[in-house]
Amino acid sequence: MTRTEASQNPQARDPQAHDPQVRDPQPQDLREFLRTYAAEHPDDVLTVDEKIDGEDVAALAMELARRGRDEMLVCRNVAGLSAPVVTNVFASRRRVARLLGTGPAGLHAAYQAASARACEPRVVADGPVLEVVESGADIDLATLPLIQHFASDRGPYITSGIIAAEAPSYAPPGRAGNLSYHRSMVHSRDELATSLHSRGHLWQLLRMAEERGERLPVALVLGGHPLFMLAASARLGADQDERDVAGGLFGAPLEVVRTPKYGIRVPASAEIVLEGYIDPARHAQEGPFGEFSGYSSDRSTNDVLTVETVLRRSDALLMDVVGGNTDEHLNLARIPRESEMAQKLRERFPEVTALYYPTSGTHFHAYVAMRASRPGQARQIMLGLLGWDPYLKTVVAVDEDVDVTQDAQVLWAMATHLQPHRDVFVVDGLPGSPLDPSSTANGTTSRMALDATRGADFHGVRIRVAEERMATARRLLG
Repeated sequence: MTRTEASQNPQARDPQAHDPQVRDPQPQDLREFLRTYAAEHPDDVLTVDEKIDGEDVAALAMELARRGRDEMLVCRNVAGLSAPVVTNVFASRRRVARLLGTGPAGLHAAYQAASARACEPRVVADGPVLEVVESGADIDLATLPLIQHFASDRGPYITSGIIAAEAPSYAPPGRAGNLSYHRSMVHSRDELATSLHSRGHLWQLLRMAEERGERLPVALVLGGHPLFMLAASARLGADQDERDVAGGLFGAPLEVVRTPKYGIRVPASAEIVLEGYIDPARHAQEGPFGEFSGYSSDRSTNDVLTVETVLRRSDALLMDVVGGNTDEHLNLARIPRESEMAQKLRERFPEVTALYYPTSGTHFHAYVAMRASRPGQARQIMLGLLGWDPYLKTVVAVDEDVDVTQDAQVLWAMATHLQPHRDVFVVDGLPGSPLDPSSTANGTTSRMALDATRGADFHGVRIRVAEERMATARRLLG
């Protein structure tokens, strides 16, 4: 193992602290990213040459987190695989910020500025993903480079699979194509069992196909550049395509090839693409699977993706995402959400100074810091968040001197500033995440807001240590 630098706590003190500049276009090949990043930040990459099992990969990521570390993992010798496994890429906000040419404090603003420069993909005639093309009897999904992450999982899972679809001709005018993440496991030689539990745009497209008695053509991308993967997590309207956002993040149109049978646009430099269709009438059991809640979930739509064509590089590696309630899994989804929410809040409420979704709250908690303002403003800000983000169940508002990236500071603010009878309110019967194990069977939840700001009548004086004394302490401790 190569020793790497310890993780640093992200300091997201101001969602608008960074004035993002337009950068030069970024290379779109995952291999180029891996080479460049390892050369520029060798202490932030942990390479494992020892032979390990698939479940050891997730265990490594979780043990790193327990030790306060978050290096990208490259596992070169995983049992049953002939290619390396790359994972834990998104575990570090600092690393994601570097992808966008900024630091953790500028992450929200840099993401929003880049995604605002969305542009349509550029179709090219060829790319590395077309090095090997298989169809018919040549397809055997058992040969895919997959690993099992948790002992509680049903089996090996595709955790980084992005399903791409084009808007069909019968879709309403203005309807765009879509990228979205869906856990998937091998069901047969040419079938994957998957879940569209997000009930998002892919689900809507499938329902349109079902109404016409048709199947929905799709392509599952396994192994893309991290910026492409980040774009696939964006929350967009039905008239927007995440492939356009990828172009904004790269600073140039996403280079795509069209799949042979259905012409679906997929990254030209992807590692593996599985082209086929989802038949609304076909179902297969999948799950349990380690979800972001920290629980093993078998809530699933149990859909089936039939694979008709496999496109891949000749030496395709596995770009993995560690599932469960890990920083890797949570950051990939929450950074675009945080960025969107931070911008909306600041536009409506200039008193907001910071926004953070803590790992401890999976996707269900948010902390928002604000400058002192008129009575009721904290409640209005929290209502805005609870209304805009359907996954949130709990929002805590704190003063701007509280570091929202630190659970302990937020809990201290709750302990010393909040009176439950006065500063807490609950709204029930709202739609939430179907993967929340505490939600009702149809996914409804209640939501809670906690005002842990000091308020106008608060008269306490916070203890203070002089900066020169802290400098002495740091010197004495090395």
